[in-house]
Amino acid sequence: MSMELRTIRDLDARERKVFLRADFNVPLAAGRVADDARIRAALPTLRWLVDRGAKVAVCSHLGRPDGQVVEGLRMAPVAARLGELLGQPVPGLRDCVGDEVRRAMAGLRRGEVVMLENVRFHPGEEANDPEFARKLAAPFDVFVNDAFATAHRAHASTVGVARHLPAYAGFLMEREVEVLGGLRENPRRPYYVLVGGKKAKDKLGVLTDLLGQVDGFLIGGGVAFTFLVAKGYAVGRSVVDAGLVDTIKDLVRKAEERGTRIFLPVDVVVARELSAQAETQVVPTEAIPAGWMGLDIGPATAAAFAKAFQGAGTVVWTGPMGAFECAPFAKGSEAVAKALASSPAFTVVGGGETGELVEKLGLAGKFGYVSTGGGATLDFLRGKSMPALEPLWAA
Repeated sequence: MSMELRTIRDLDARERKVFLRADFNVPLAAGRVADDARIRAALPTLRWLVDRGAKVAVCSHLGRPDGQVVEGLRMAPVAARLGELLGQPVPGLRDCVGDEVRRAMAGLRRGEVVMLENVRFHPGEEANDPEFARKLAAPFDVFVNDAFATAHRAHASTVGVARHLPAYAGFLMEREVEVLGGLRENPRRPYYVLVGGKKAKDKLGVLTDLLGQVDGFLIGGGVAFTFLVAKGYAVGRSVVDAGLVDTIKDLVRKAEERGTRIFLPVDVVVARELSAQAETQVVPTEAIPAGWMGLDIGPATAAAFAKAFQGAGTVVWTGPMGAFECAPFAKGSEAVAKALASSPAFTVVGGGETGELVEKLGLAGKFGYVSTGGGATLDFLRGKSMPALEPLWAA
């Protein structure tokens, strides 16, 4: 990147009371962390601070409590898992502001860590309320932001606190910006983006903004069916954003003018319902039966995508190829993941549920980079505003 972040390497951490914003918005099951990938991703920053004698309070959101206390979204299970990974106790506090936090920080010794309560229990968080940001910052000396996945949001714990404390980027934030910045500035060609997910409307901005940057799109998941309708195909009861058909036609026309390739499915897995017990068929995309819905890419499509990966220089993957949470419709995503993992291209997984998928398959280590970002990753690649990065740029 032409600009550099001010990182914790520039910080004398000894004895400093550090407000560390991480992204520990992790899935829970039976009161335990079900996937700790995001926690593990922040460990280098945490260990660096602990080893240098900082007193650290970790702040994160969890789920969407909409400014209210939701017992099932407390941070206690996350604190427990973080303590296991760090090899030291990480007490969980019952709030993220106020007297309890001040007392906890006053009593911490060098190298100790506490977990603040879910910051989204307060409506001031997502509103970026100045008074709430002041309360968050009050007990601390330094702000460290390692939550790239929230960098596209102007919230109190990502932007507001930086108005009150010296702000530094953690190592995860630094690495995300380094890798994704490289893709924006000088990707290995040809540069393809593999786009999945449920609805075309969720990915239209990505497709539009990246059209002038990439050499091709490979379209799967529910997104593909709006493209197929735009092509004149009947798609049964498949998910279609009918209001976007003309917009997609225009996007395809612009892609053709630019020489940007668009790979669409040639076959799909269809069923009458989304169910683990559903009867399924593999059919050509031009022959989807009336009353049936497409729920995954088919094997011929997976093979065609795999062939494209072998000739690519860079591939960014965002969104599963089907309803992968349901076993009959997971094979397309699994096949694509394995093909990407063995591709000679530099491969980037765009966080979110795609990141969860490759972690579940045990393939995360086979990719060039697995971002923690989800929406933040895509916004960064699109050149969108990233409010939480602004206070972190070195002067």
